[in-house]
Amino acid sequence: AGVRALRLPGLHGYAVEFSPYWPGRLACAAACFLWCGATRDVLFYFAGLGCGTLAVLEQNEAGIAVLRSFDWNDGLFDVTWSENNEHVLITSSGDGSLQIWDIAKTKGPLQVYKEHTQEAYSVDWSQTRGEQLVVSGSWDQTAKLWDPAVGKSLRTFKGHEGVVYSTIWSPHVPGCFASASGDQTLRVWDVKAPGVKLVIPAHHAEILSCDWCKYDENLLVTGAVDCSLKGWDLRNIRQPVFVLLGHTYAIRRVKFSPFHATLLASCSYDFTVRY
Repeated sequence: AGVRALRLPGLHGYAVEFSPYWPGRLACAAACFLWCGATRDVLFYFAGLGCGTLAVLEQNEAGIAVLRSFDWNDGLFDVTWSENNEHVLITSSGDGSLQIWDIAKTKGPLQVYKEHTQEAYSVDWSQTRGEQLVVSGSWDQTAKLWDPAVGKSLRTFKGHEGVVYSTIWSPHVPGCFASASGDQTLRVWDVKAPGVKLVIPAHHAEILSCDWCKYDENLLVTGAVDCSLKGWDLRNIRQPVFVLLGHTYAIRRVKFSPFHATLLASCSYDFTVRY
């Protein structure tokens, strides 16, 4: 039997994303930064060695192998694949920068964008056709809009009063993205409009992750330090449309299935993944 698990010695994986082009190919953003533990209400962490690795993995019948890897001088917290080039990825880093990588080349990165003043914790490439935009979220409490063909950010979005942990594009509406923050709010933005479009006081705790339903343009899910998942209908935000309980520690990430409208997965500091 082939190897179905892969360890990167000395590194801790922070994000994994499948390629939209190659079945079985995925990218992992890893760092030497380690979360030490969590309670229901507080996350504890410390910074270890300041380095990170982008690992591109290949999964097939023989198992999982490292196809290509790239090192960076600070921890890598998130990764997103390009939607117009099968070889290009963007990572976000503990030094506040974004890196553009071409896995067809042996060295990199191709470009580095450094405008965030604290850790760049989230990055996402728009999936709607007709635009090639990237959004990043940072511990400096801002989100930034990027065009990979332009050497600087196009716009900075301010309004959050805490760390921005997650930024995710709508898969339905061009120029629309959501952000989740330590200020306990989920916010929806339109890149063509001034200010924030919608503010949802989603939890009574830090929100670490959010995602958009692939089958419903009005449905989002949030995951928080209070161990709960909540679904939100943008047409009526007075109360969540669902609340999912079961995790015993903070929820690190949540994702809707791209294949089933009512299926989602969450991972937590309780060391479980739940569906």
